[in-house]
Amino acid sequence: MGEIATLRPREVVCQDVEAIAVIYRNLGAPVAEQMVTRALGELALTMAGIAEKVRSQELRDLARQLGRLARLAGDLGLSSLATVATDARTCLERADSTAFSAVWARLMRVAERSLVIEAGLADQSS
Repeated sequence: MGEIATLRPREVVCQDVEAIAVIYRNLGAPVAEQMVTRALGELALTMAGIAEKVRSQELRDLARQLGRLARLAGDLGLSSLATVATDARTCLERADSTAFSAVWARLMRVAERSLVIEAGLADQSS
């Protein structure tokens, strides 16, 4: 009874690859690749900015930034990331710090997995 179980949550990330396909069909490969790369960079910068605000416990404007993250993720077809960012925003708006902490940990896991998956897809499309 003295054993401690170590949990290592692994997120299943859902992605709508059609969102990227539409961008490539509408803009052509060279322009689409630039746009997707720029959007991924913006998404990563937004996530890094949010993470810094959370680390420093600066919650002012965080809900707006989480909404922006959800929109950017949705535009790129990163469904899981968009959903979890929206959930984090909801927890923040309800002032539920316990729920926010749990959802924040999940957001970090999903963001990490989503950005790795998305970068791989962008590389394969050229």
